[in-house]
Amino acid sequence: MKKIILTGLIAGLFLSSWAQSTLPRSTATQAIAKQTILQEASAESVGMSTTRLQRMDAVINDYVAQGRQAGVAVLVARNGRIVYHKAYGQDDIRTKTPLKRDAIFRIASQTKAITSIGLMMLFEEGKFLLDDPISKYIPAFKNPKVLDKYNEKDTTYTTVPAKREITIRHLLTHTSGISYPSIGTKEAVAIYAKKDIPSGIGAPGGTLAEAMNRLASLPLIHQPGDRWTYGLSVDVAGYLIELLSGQTLDQFLRTRLFEPLGMNDTYFYLPAQKQDRLTNLYTEDSSTKVRLLPSLNGISADYPTQTGTYYSGGAGLSSTLYDYAIFLQMMLNGGEYNGKRFLSPTTVRLITTNQIGDLNQGANKFGLGFSITSERSATRLPVSQGSFDWGGFFGTTYWVDPKEGIVGLLYTQKVPNSYGDLNDKFKVLVYQAITQMQER
Repeated sequence: MKKIILTGLIAGLFLSSWAQSTLPRSTATQAIAKQTILQEASAESVGMSTTRLQRMDAVINDYVAQGRQAGVAVLVARNGRIVYHKAYGQDDIRTKTPLKRDAIFRIASQTKAITSIGLMMLFEEGKFLLDDPISKYIPAFKNPKVLDKYNEKDTTYTTVPAKREITIRHLLTHTSGISYPSIGTKEAVAIYAKKDIPSGIGAPGGTLAEAMNRLASLPLIHQPGDRWTYGLSVDVAGYLIELLSGQTLDQFLRTRLFEPLGMNDTYFYLPAQKQDRLTNLYTEDSSTKVRLLPSLNGISADYPTQTGTYYSGGAGLSSTLYDYAIFLQMMLNGGEYNGKRFLSPTTVRLITTNQIGDLNQGANKFGLGFSITSERSATRLPVSQGSFDWGGFFGTTYWVDPKEGIVGLLYTQKVPNSYGDLNDKFKVLVYQAITQMQER
């Protein structure tokens, strides 16, 4: 009997060791994180060094001291534990008001990942398939046209029929051929302006239904699926959420993601009691030193304090470091957070897998709403191949490294920004603080 018990114990220990080294991260290293909220802990408790993390203080403070940035905020978590969460510099350079950790930032295109996940929650409910044509749900997109010839002098153009319909997969991978107003191709900027297509920032009037149906009448920049082109695709995805759920995008995200996750500071339009936490926006003078930016292209920097009915799925949200870290931790956990399941780990795997084949997004690949670190990119910085990331127009950025259990966010509020190298330095500073690599 003793021999049988001993044999069972040995087998149990072996199986436990095997599970920790081979099961998906959501099982092996996130067991604690899935049952609790993100909380602060010592770096040493998750195989990192506090002393080494503190190296970033000197680097970031130098950017502030030289006038390259007004304020910078960072959050680093590993295996569901926040090991560094700091704000540097000033929120207001006029009054020398310090930037605080709970400041609310304009996250712009970081909205895209949230909208994409919202749509994939409906995918899990059988509401659609990824290769469904979007015209099945938005008839105005039936028989799309592709730009052929464009006359810059009078902005007239000719088109040719698209070879295929735009699919939902095309939207989530930015291969639809839909571009952007303001920052898109020069042809798209001019064509979209004629139809008053909003960028999603500082446009509180109207609805997604009105704008996306106008967009549907305009030509695509290229054939669907042929290229990766950044654009309003995820705004269209936001409209799909409205059609499939019967709720506004704001209502859907609030009831299905923000409230269940505890993302209490994430909004399209900030409530009055939280508006004083909105950060100031900055730009650069001729010597690339920071100066206040009260408006951008006629749009007030305080646009998140407006009251609106337009919910841009691609650029409309404002949030905090902590709120967005919760969202990312849920993804790192394989779709679960604080005991609540939002997505299956199989769907998270699909979302964070290369979905663009031989096409490229810069040096990376692209999944369903996230850039995916390629083998080539993983040789440039310590970030693991297969990590996923994105950022926002006003200087916010994040990444998730499933292999090392890392969630990292660095937020500024500056456009344009001549010092984007701080993002890469931040990643180096995070990884050099790791003292114990995760078991593979």
